[in-house]
Amino acid sequence: MTDDRQPALTPLTPRAAEIVSAARDLVEESGPEALTMRVLADRIGIRAPSLYKHFPDKGAVEAALIEQGLAELGAALRAAVASERPVPELLRTYRAQALANPNLYRLSTAGPLPRERLAPGLEDWAGEPFFLAVGEPHLAQALFAFAHGMVILEIDRRFPEQSDLDRTWTEGARAFAAGRTPAVEKGAT
Repeated sequence: MTDDRQPALTPLTPRAAEIVSAARDLVEESGPEALTMRVLADRIGIRAPSLYKHFPDKGAVEAALIEQGLAELGAALRAAVASERPVPELLRTYRAQALANPNLYRLSTAGPLPRERLAPGLEDWAGEPFFLAVGEPHLAQALFAFAHGMVILEIDRRFPEQSDLDRTWTEGARAFAAGRTPAVEKGAT
C-alpha cells in the first residue's frame, strides 16, 4: 500500500516564502531565464546581497520553486488517478497543470533535476500517480514521457496549427489505458 501523504517540503521562513512567491511570479511572467538574484531583489525592494541571508544561491531559490511545482502537480495527479478512468484523467490533469504554469513547468522539467536539493521522497511521491494509473513501471515511464513530450511541444507551439491536440491527447490516453495492468489494485505498489 502506498503512502499518500505528501513529503514535507523544505521549511521556509516567512521572508524566504515571500522571496519564493516573488520568484514564482517572475518566472511565470518572464520565463526561467529571467530569474536572477539581482532582478528578484529589485522586485521585492531589497538589495541582492540580502537575498543570500535566506538562500545560499539562485539554485536554492529554483529548488524551492521546483518543490512547489512537484507538490502541486503530485497532489493534482493523485486526485486524478482516484477516478474511474485514471489514465485519461491523469493526462487531462497533467496537461492542465502544465499549461496553467508553463514557465514553472519548464523550470521543473528542463535540464537535470537538482534531486539533492529537493525534499526527500517528493519526486517519487509526485511521479507515483503514473504507476498507479497503469500498474507497470516501464509503462508508467512511457506514459510520463508521452505526457511531458506532448505538453512541452504544446507550450512551445511546435505542433502545426491544424493539429487537433485534444484528439492526440485522447488517442494517447486510449493507447496507454489499453496497456494498463488491470490486476494491480489501486494504491498498491
